[in-house]
Amino acid sequence: DSGAYDPYGLTIPINSQCTLLGPYDVPNYESEFTMVFTNRTLVTPVRGAGRQHGVFVMERLLDIAARELGLDPVEIRRRNYLRPDQFPHDHRIIFQDSAPLVYDSGDYLPSLEQAAEMIGFERFKREEQPEARAAGRRLGIGIVSYVEGTGIGPYEGARVTVEPTGMVQVATGVGTQGQGHFTSFAQVVSESLGVDIARIRVSTGDTAVFPWGTGTFASRGAVVAGSACHEAAQRVRAKVLALGSQVLGAPPEALLLEQGRVVVSTDRARSISLGELAVRANPLRGAVKPGTEPGLEATAYFGPERGSTASGVHAMIVEVDAETAVARILRYVVVHDCGTVINPTIVEGQIQGGVAHGIGNAFYEQLIYDENGQLLNASFMDYLLPTALDVPAVEMAHGNTPSPLNPLGVKGVGEAGCIPTGAAFAQAIDDALSDLGVEVCEIPLSPNRLFELIEAARSASPSTAAPADGASGGQRPGARP
Repeated sequence: DSGAYDPYGLTIPINSQCTLLGPYDVPNYESEFTMVFTNRTLVTPVRGAGRQHGVFVMERLLDIAARELGLDPVEIRRRNYLRPDQFPHDHRIIFQDSAPLVYDSGDYLPSLEQAAEMIGFERFKREEQPEARAAGRRLGIGIVSYVEGTGIGPYEGARVTVEPTGMVQVATGVGTQGQGHFTSFAQVVSESLGVDIARIRVSTGDTAVFPWGTGTFASRGAVVAGSACHEAAQRVRAKVLALGSQVLGAPPEALLLEQGRVVVSTDRARSISLGELAVRANPLRGAVKPGTEPGLEATAYFGPERGSTASGVHAMIVEVDAETAVARILRYVVVHDCGTVINPTIVEGQIQGGVAHGIGNAFYEQLIYDENGQLLNASFMDYLLPTALDVPAVEMAHGNTPSPLNPLGVKGVGEAGCIPTGAAFAQAIDDALSDLGVEVCEIPLSPNRLFELIEAARSASPSTAAPADGASGGQRPGARP
């Protein structure tokens, strides 16, 4: 259902059919989709952009298979992962960038094992869940995997300039929407030039400063624009070392760049600041050598061969009140592998925010229409959003499988928090209500829809008894019906 317009092509269903494959070794796969125009609200990419749907299908299929085979959710995933020696792995289908879907690198099992340990999967099944059941509470656990396609082309560019003041200017054409680009790009340049991050100024998405850029989407900022910043900074570094060698009378390999200065490693008293060197790099009198470029400045562009693939595992514990159909997330764990981590705090913020989006996808957010196509919940009086009471603090850990497709080894992280949330939520709900035989095969749910599923399951099995007190510890304050 594309809605009344199609502003972004077939990206969303393509993402769904590609992301469905996940981290698993799938020898046979065929998919077909039909996209239709309707008189509803247009559908266009937002965080996840169709990936949630594909992951939901695969993870629910694995849960059904595990139940029929008598395996736990961890074991069936362990048995079906791609191995590290199977990379790069060509799925032989086309991704959203019109290039083959090839996974660049990955090592999925350590993330699964770490997430299971962090959430206490075995202890929960062995001790916590039975004890809660005996006390009349319904607790459930979910653990799911995903792969996120990130860092697609075509390109981004960057210019790095050392000014006579010693300040460093960085300009790139990529737009920014609050992902921490200013900090991340400054860190990349700081590491190359040995300049304190406070002395680096970053400009993004301003055509008056840098005319070329593609955009912020598909978790590509750090991968593509970050790599361009790195390449430009490395070229400036080469100029600094070459000129510093002449000025200080030492070979380039004997020079260090630290604290905004070029220092001779064998005689640290001999040094020159980058600002002074920038002045010398712009001679205003006399002859210069042929081919000399003025200033300490460089522009570089980076376009990846194909997208890089981040991955991870989400696990959660939920408590469900079977009488009111209110579900409360007690714990949420994410182990994410985005290759080299530039800034852990930014990555963790991206994941925390993504999980909030994912919880909305799973249990709250849905546009409801009547039979005439009239939207019924067009205001926040009726449209449910997760609040701070519904979104837990996420416990996180980082894997590190560097990408071979860019010099930094980074992979994207922008959509990782929301992609598998619905699948993990559904598995946890199933587990909490296993005695009723509830099976969640749809997202988004809502408290009302979950209530309908519980009642349908009870009608199908009228002898099923509720817990002793008929509740799961009570409805949380402010819970919405």
